[in-house]
Amino acid sequence: MKSIHLLTTLATACLLAACSGGYFAPAARGSLIQNPPLLTTSLTADSLAASLNSSATGKGLLAMAGKPKCGINVQHIQYATVGGAGEATDASGALMTPSGGVDCTGARPVVLYAHGTTAAKNYNLGTLADNTNPAYGEALLIAAMYAAQGFIVVAPNYAGYDSSRLNYHPYLNADQSSKDMMDALSAARKALTGLKQPVQDSGKLFITGYSQGGHVAMATHKAMQAAGLPVAASAPMSGPYATAAFGDAIYYGNVNLGSTLFLPLLVNSYQKAYGNIYSRLTDIYEPAYATGLDKLLPTDLPVKTLFSQGLLPQTTLFSNPAPTAPAGSPPTLQATLNAISPPTKPPALAPLFALGFGHNNLMTNQSRLNYLLDAIAHPDGAMPRLTNGAPAASPAHPMRIAAKRNDLRNWTPTSPVLLCGGKGDPTVFFDINTSLMQSFWSAPSPAAPAAGLLTVLDLASASTGAADPYAAAKTGFNQAMSNTAKAAIAAGATDGGSAAVTQAYHGALLPPFCNAAARGFFQQVLARGA
Repeated sequence: MKSIHLLTTLATACLLAACSGGYFAPAARGSLIQNPPLLTTSLTADSLAASLNSSATGKGLLAMAGKPKCGINVQHIQYATVGGAGEATDASGALMTPSGGVDCTGARPVVLYAHGTTAAKNYNLGTLADNTNPAYGEALLIAAMYAAQGFIVVAPNYAGYDSSRLNYHPYLNADQSSKDMMDALSAARKALTGLKQPVQDSGKLFITGYSQGGHVAMATHKAMQAAGLPVAASAPMSGPYATAAFGDAIYYGNVNLGSTLFLPLLVNSYQKAYGNIYSRLTDIYEPAYATGLDKLLPTDLPVKTLFSQGLLPQTTLFSNPAPTAPAGSPPTLQATLNAISPPTKPPALAPLFALGFGHNNLMTNQSRLNYLLDAIAHPDGAMPRLTNGAPAASPAHPMRIAAKRNDLRNWTPTSPVLLCGGKGDPTVFFDINTSLMQSFWSAPSPAAPAAGLLTVLDLASASTGAADPYAAAKTGFNQAMSNTAKAAIAAGATDGGSAAVTQAYHGALLPPFCNAAARGFFQQVLARGA
């Protein structure tokens, strides 16, 4: 983008003993490693608009985000935090600050943003100057949606990514990720007054995030509320909030798109944090994939290379045929295992689930069987059928214990929450996550928040009329799905474009519309004087 200028301001302070070298001297959590942080990008409102108008994708984003009111400055922050086992480490992220007009100066509200799952080790939201970085699209989205509309944005890359010294990522670890987010916020607030163009924090904090970031955002809201720290509102988007129920759904055969990347990240995260997930990698993975898999992700290799080099299977998580039931088991158990390898119901999802089964599978039959035997003996209240909707009371399998520890069906928000997603999401299932949280937080549940605090948005649903505050987002999302299908048909697809929609649904179609809804929600909260 010709209008983006990379600035090379040198660091003037460092709060770690050797912040630019290989040795890491721990500092207090939330400390700035480099102060002032490096300014990487500076754009006026007009230059940002011109840059967005230079591509079809940018024009679409501009239509959803609206004309920029503010210029933006992007700083790459580095801060001290902790890993999954509480070990001292560092992480980096973006601090985006508005500049320019009347809606861009003075005390500004803060959006604390959590990004989605990525395999890319070099993921860095802290620059808009490098459109080859895998974080570029998400960085541009939050810059246009929030910073260019007058919000300060703090967006961690998370420990284990970009310049972080941690050699793994604490994936879906609610305790660590909430600390990482709060540490990034603390560091960013320390940086604000020392910037070349200082910005004042109004004290109004909004938390949001997408996919993995939806779980991170909800965990952060929960942790800040427990610590007595003010949160004006949050908007977790399409996240795996009910981690234990979602894990059970996958092992029961409801294999989600992307699972061969997600499961190794999760297994490694919980092994690093709790130390009891496996004794040997072959306890979990087939020998063809096991060697080095604990060190593979995040990676510098493109995802396509992981698949083409046979380091991971593209979709085949489990074996077909099914695991063999233990000797002496009732015949019904083997029949059950056969029926879910893969499941054929509901018929609309059977083709998706079938992609997760076959030969050259990632997870061993024995590891899946061990998990399922525990799930059958100690069922989750939402899976395989809805009972009380609560996590299993006493799971015994180490992965199920870890998943319950990070499940978010255990708190009640005291400030407004918007949950956004799409009913047809093939990656993070709406019913077992968003709808389940809605039930958990709805009367007569004892966990229900005060009336009016919870809003649930299914973008795939129809508008309820002119009074629907999310009518435009719903209409836009459904039109985007239709356009994706039409483009696939024009390119020769014979399935009505369904495969193209499935591939694009979670990663491309939902995020901009959920973020537009989240910003509108935050603006409504501000207008009410939260």
